Amino acid sequence: MANQQKIDIVAQAADRFKKSQGVYFTKYTGMSVPEVTALRKAFSNNSVDYKVIKNTLTKIAAKEAGFEGKFDDLLEDQVAIAFSEDPVAPARVIKDFLKDNEDSLEVLGVFFDGELYDADKYKQLANLPSKEELLGKFVSCLNSPMYKLASTLNGSMSKLVFALRAIQK
Repeated sequence: MANQQKIDIVAQAADRFKKSQGVYFTKYTGMSVPEVTALRKAFSNNSVDYKVIKNTLTKIAAKEAGFEGKFDDLLEDQVAIAFSEDPVAPARVIKDFLKDNEDSLEVLGVFFDGELYDADKYKQLANLPSKEELLGKFVSCLNSPMYKLASTLNGSMSKLVFALRAIQK
């Protein structure tokens, strides 16, 4: 019979699977305590929840979240999972972490937008611009035609004023 602590862990993990936009499965075997602490701190600073959950409990949570059997191939050995609302944030943290600690962390897979991708997908996601950058580019794209129209109309109006002044003189 399962105890209440395990039931709570499964319920929390299932909820995270449902709510998270990006789920990153990592193998942390061989990491030192300072490395794990630095990684957890970097994840925390970027609003990423990084948890070590027993593989059997993770499988049960995935089943409850509607992803039965989807992660079974990844859940072997020591696996930690990064859950995030922003699917790109964990990829950036992992990329920055691996610059200083090359062989200490291994990405096993990425669950993003309802699909399970291989480990290399995090590199593509890490190179994407941030949400703020994309919104800035989008706003400037929307603003550009309006600015050009206003400039064109302003130029035509100033030419009309100069012509009227010339006629007046």
